[in-house]
Amino acid sequence: MNDTPPQSLLPYEAWAARALRAVALDALEHAAREGLPGEHHFYISFRTDHPGTSVPGHLKARYPHEMTIVLQHRFWDLEVDRVAQRFSVGLSFSGVASILSVPFAALTAFQDPHAQFGLRFEPEVDTFAEEEPAPVQEIEAEPVAETVPSQPQVVSLDAFRRKRD
Repeated sequence: MNDTPPQSLLPYEAWAARALRAVALDALEHAAREGLPGEHHFYISFRTDHPGTSVPGHLKARYPHEMTIVLQHRFWDLEVDRVAQRFSVGLSFSGVASILSVPFAALTAFQDPHAQFGLRFEPEVDTFAEEEPAPVQEIEAEPVAETVPSQPQVVSLDAFRRKRD
């Protein structure tokens, strides 16, 4: 007897991944409108080498493939643009204020540790691979406490993954 499920002609996995990404985007939109309530904060991981991702050169050199940002106390200008399929946010790295712009398709993980909630994504193939990324805006600013730890931190999302039988 063959226990292999039949090959689907409908892209259920892609639809489910898109729906889960929408949960992360809804959380970002809420934070952009209302701020982050209580102790909620977000860890957002994304591919820095994904087409359309815009990060300052010194961060791209330090994190050539993937990086995680923390949205907690010190971030600004968080914008979610569902039409352009991207979000942007201002953060400070070693006292240098910068704007990052990230396509939704570049997301690899979203976590709110306070709510013990996390999602993991496979980066989507961007159909606009030839498009040049938006220029990075470097902002002169007063030194601000770092939002991202100077040493990379690994956050295990194993507790949030579904176990397969």
